[in-house]
Amino acid sequence: MKVYKFGGASVKDAAGIRNLVKIVMSEPGNLVVVVSALGKTTNALEKVLREWINGNQSYQSALDEVYNVHLSVIIDLFGDKSEAKGMIDSSYAILREYLRSHTKQKYDFEYDQIVSYGEIWSTILVAEYLRLNIKDVWWTDLRETLLTDDRYRDANVLWNESTRRVKSVFNFSGTRIYVTQGFIGGTMSGHTTTLGREGSDYTAAILANMLDADSVSVWKDVPGILNADPKWIPDAEKLDEISYKEAVEMSFSGAKVIHPKTIKPLHNKNIPLYVRSFLIPENEGTVIKGDIRIRKLEPVYIKKEDQILISILPKDFSFVMGDNLSRIFHTFITHGIKVNLVEASAVSIDVCVDDERPKVDSLINDLRDEYSAVYNENVELLSVRHYTLDSVTRITSGREILLEQRTRSTVRFVVRKQN
Repeated sequence: MKVYKFGGASVKDAAGIRNLVKIVMSEPGNLVVVVSALGKTTNALEKVLREWINGNQSYQSALDEVYNVHLSVIIDLFGDKSEAKGMIDSSYAILREYLRSHTKQKYDFEYDQIVSYGEIWSTILVAEYLRLNIKDVWWTDLRETLLTDDRYRDANVLWNESTRRVKSVFNFSGTRIYVTQGFIGGTMSGHTTTLGREGSDYTAAILANMLDADSVSVWKDVPGILNADPKWIPDAEKLDEISYKEAVEMSFSGAKVIHPKTIKPLHNKNIPLYVRSFLIPENEGTVIKGDIRIRKLEPVYIKKEDQILISILPKDFSFVMGDNLSRIFHTFITHGIKVNLVEASAVSIDVCVDDERPKVDSLINDLRDEYSAVYNENVELLSVRHYTLDSVTRITSGREILLEQRTRSTVRFVVRKQN
């Protein structure tokens, strides 16, 4: 049994869904197919959410735009009538009624209830189109199977109960192919949760772990994992294979090819992960696994944009380590801020985080009684794995460096963004 995961770029339109079906039909064995929302649907639903939260009636037209995108795909795939249209119309009606009559709660809770619809709609379309070509296909709502806690927008999986339910639902008894959603889960009380932005890769890894899959294939619009973003480093090269450890290091530094949480469930059961191109599916792509051939390690360049560098100093000039450090990081956790880089001196600490301004402002406000805090905005975090002098010069030449951090294998720079 294998797990295939298809991201939004692979199902952005009817042609993409047809291509997905062609790829799935080439696999003769049992499959779990994990699908993200169509194209930019998640972004579009985030706009609906913002307008609704702010009390703007324009959310209705924004939602209609999302519906029309799905309707055009339905007509292209199935014509005027289809079971998928009926299911999606019903689902849209439920969401419209929710937005019309629901008493607004906290943003993160509402985010999960609203934005999660994108994955429901995409999988309905994929499952029905697959059924036109393959009989034994089953659509399943993962919100009823993958159980999580109630940490909305970044939920933690309840592994024991989820494993029991997943094995019961995905039992391949009379069904060869299951189509389900990435990114989403559900609480024991029936509320929808999400696993973090771009969390569909993580979903695929979770299901592979629970079902003891032979492998996971993540289908993207790139030939595999490259040693840099080609938009930044034009001569970027494909890596044929990398270790689990290398993948974790790359994702932690900000590489966007694989979701940071994806590797651990696969490593725990030694399940290989293939990153392949849906544009050239016959190519092997990149494999992430435990044992790789010893080879020369080329520099890997990673750029993490939209960062803020926060400098925190105790007002009484006490040492920042010990209890101070514990209190500071507890505050970061409380505000849901993930730390991308830390540099500590005797009486201060510098922290680089994603530019989520409301969270950062709230954090600084909570610290202000005991700590002075200032920040540099419009900065980027540049990292080089397996760095050389030439590779460091290549990414830092002409850049204003605000902070530098080196280990034996990785060098990282916080630099001011170039205009």
